[in-house]
Amino acid sequence: MDPLILKTLHIAGVIALFTSLGATLLGGSGKKGATILHGISLLLILLVGFAMLKNPPMGKSWWMIKIGLWLFLGLAPALAKRKVLPSSVVLVLSIAAAAWAAWLGLARPF
Repeated sequence: MDPLILKTLHIAGVIALFTSLGATLLGGSGKKGATILHGISLLLILLVGFAMLKNPPMGKSWWMIKIGLWLFLGLAPALAKRKVLPSSVVLVLSIAAAAWAAWLGLARPF
């Protein structure tokens, strides 16, 4: 598949993910819809991310860190719902995790 289409789908998944996180964490009225969007966007990000890789670089650790960040972003609404962390802290940590994942994907430092 065309790399430009894959990158566009990946970015669209990230936008949908943070839209759903904002709605969930900041108390939007449609929490069920936001939860559904959260799951669909996580799946889209994962599938398109692996499609962009074609062959996972098993010898490198940057992609495993990205999977860990992806898991954190998937867990973020539960952290706020169960009051493990305040919603504002979860949102800031989620933005930091996304920025770190973007840097890892672009720079591939290790």
